[in-house]
Amino acid sequence: MPLSNLAEGSPFPLGATWDGKGVNFALFSANATKVELCLFDKHGRTETDRIELPEYTDEVWHVYIRDLAPGTVYGYRVHGPYEPAAGHRFNPNKLLLDPYAKAHVGALKWRPEVFGYTLGNKAGNLSFDKRDSARSVPKCKVVDTSFAWDNPTRVRVPWDRTIFYETHVRGFTKRHPTVPEKLRGTFGGLAHKPVIDYIRSLGVTSVELMPIHAFVNDSHLLDKGLTNYWGYNTIGFFAADPRYYSDGSVGEFKKMVDRFHDAGLEVILDVVYNHTAEGNENGPTLSFKGIDNASYYRLIPEDARYYVNDAGTGNTLNLSHPRVLQMVTDSLRYWVTEMNVDGFRFDLATILGREPYGFDEGGGFLDSCRQDPILSSVKLIAEPWDCGPGGYQVGGFPPGWAEWNDRYRDTVRAFWKGDEGISAELATRLTASGDKFNRRGRRPWASVNFICAHDGFTLNDLVTYNDKHNEANGEENRDGHSDNKSWNCGAEGPTDDPEVRTLRERQKRNLLSTLLFSAGTPMLLAGDEFGRTQQGNNNAYCQDNEISWVDWNGIDDDGRALTDFVRKLTTLRHTLPVLSRNRFLTGEYNEKLEVTDVRWIDPVGAALSDEQWADPMMRCFGMVLDGRAQASGIVKPASDATLLLVFNAHHDVVDFQLPDVPGSDQWTCLIDTNASIRDELPEFDAGNVYQVTGRSVLLFALHARGETGRIFRRLEGALTE
Repeated sequence: MPLSNLAEGSPFPLGATWDGKGVNFALFSANATKVELCLFDKHGRTETDRIELPEYTDEVWHVYIRDLAPGTVYGYRVHGPYEPAAGHRFNPNKLLLDPYAKAHVGALKWRPEVFGYTLGNKAGNLSFDKRDSARSVPKCKVVDTSFAWDNPTRVRVPWDRTIFYETHVRGFTKRHPTVPEKLRGTFGGLAHKPVIDYIRSLGVTSVELMPIHAFVNDSHLLDKGLTNYWGYNTIGFFAADPRYYSDGSVGEFKKMVDRFHDAGLEVILDVVYNHTAEGNENGPTLSFKGIDNASYYRLIPEDARYYVNDAGTGNTLNLSHPRVLQMVTDSLRYWVTEMNVDGFRFDLATILGREPYGFDEGGGFLDSCRQDPILSSVKLIAEPWDCGPGGYQVGGFPPGWAEWNDRYRDTVRAFWKGDEGISAELATRLTASGDKFNRRGRRPWASVNFICAHDGFTLNDLVTYNDKHNEANGEENRDGHSDNKSWNCGAEGPTDDPEVRTLRERQKRNLLSTLLFSAGTPMLLAGDEFGRTQQGNNNAYCQDNEISWVDWNGIDDDGRALTDFVRKLTTLRHTLPVLSRNRFLTGEYNEKLEVTDVRWIDPVGAALSDEQWADPMMRCFGMVLDGRAQASGIVKPASDATLLLVFNAHHDVVDFQLPDVPGSDQWTCLIDTNASIRDELPEFDAGNVYQVTGRSVLLFALHARGETGRIFRRLEGALTE
């Protein structure tokens, strides 16, 4: 590289930035003594130049190189002390990924030279390995971030209208019959019009993609012929994983987002900022460990050779360090401003709020997101637990955050499984878990309700298996949760028994109805709408095959009927505001309006007593949502529909007397999970007794006039064949 092509460059922005004339390279390392930039041919096979970064400003090494262009492949070699006991693991023999790289080239090959120490040496990870790792590790690529957006503005679906749909880029389209073969399993495949049209038809609003950041396949999985399918093993926070591109262009991701936005759908990314793929002291040296181990990772204070392992994966990213915090927030802003995504779901988010002294809802990262004008404007969803000290924090995140609510999942599963003493707990979960979230001005949407997610049984398997069946994972079925609160309805696995099959389909409808009629933000797992199975595997993280891929051709008549039923449920949720009001239901009487927002009744229409709630055998009750109740902070009656929900987890028919409610003396039955297909919506007088089938959900609407009556007439067309 001629000296005439080199200039000092700038310490900002970090990463490799092309300005049309050349590229500025900037890399943070507080403890390095020298940094070398290595340039490669376009395939990343041959090193063509090695340049020592000449400037060091505010702990950032930097250089500017004229005439370099997008497509340039590069990596770093970082010099410094190799003192593992002091937390330093510099080894210039190891080629390192730029933490700010926008694209990666190639894949990791698990060879001895990718480790900073010598495998098999008596000194273990205290030894120093001199072999060059360049031929075995992925490289970085300079990108041109320009893109002509058709829909440059984010969708911004209001929280109280949001319905999440969790899916996997590869698994959703890998077997899709209308997606061209070369696009299957890629961003291009997900952007295919029939795929987006289908998702939109479900009535969901926001597609939550499982991790798309560049990640590493674990060596122990590859040894067993398996792979890291889920992708929770990030090695680059700015780069999408190369395996999800069909053409290798960053524009493919942007085009996917653009098409989702054109359909009115949000794109939410599941992100993993709690740990990296470098593992513990015995893991490889791929990036952060070799750039500045003591800054990037939380180390054991008494012995910095070892890592804090709050993620259960070997290491924990040190978000208490200002430069590491900057990297994470820079990454988030990049995905919002450059890639146009609409929000994030944070894996093991408790780690992100944990300081050295413990979890703090006012911690640095959480405060950074709240005050940032960009990040505070997008959806932020926490998985509020990890395996570290004080790791379970459901309800503990600050205002502005939503949280996955596993208490909702477990309670709803247990109720429909038939467990005793669950009804009172269910009532709390149906009303957005106010015991957890009704504080500091938080809203019901903060509770992200779900029955199933990528981790665990699918909906079909929840009602098909009592036990997990993870034999394909190669761990003798020891992995995955054993307490799934599942029930096979009388037979383990697939069966031809018509009674069992009928009950299973009704249980699916019960679970989905409960989810979409509950206050809070519902989340559907992709494929649950038609009964996708993973053959009883509740931990399919390593199954990049038919176990995990959506089987579009295998959808049968029951699956198609269930999909139609889901569309009815989402139509009801979007049409009836009382189902998704942005105020917590309290059950308290409003003297000014003479209305109680929610009432709980027994099968004879009377208010449930404390004794009834405490009865462990009580499995059937009603929930009256009064449409006149105050809908906002302004004290005035609303004019929404009044609804009656009936939940019957009893195994037999229950005679339920329809209550007398002010406003009308007639009820219209909108949903009965025992009769998912109906020619008409039957009407009943108050006081009539409705025979509620064992294990079923019903939704009644009070007969209404005016605009609400017209809404009902439109609904009738959507709810009947």
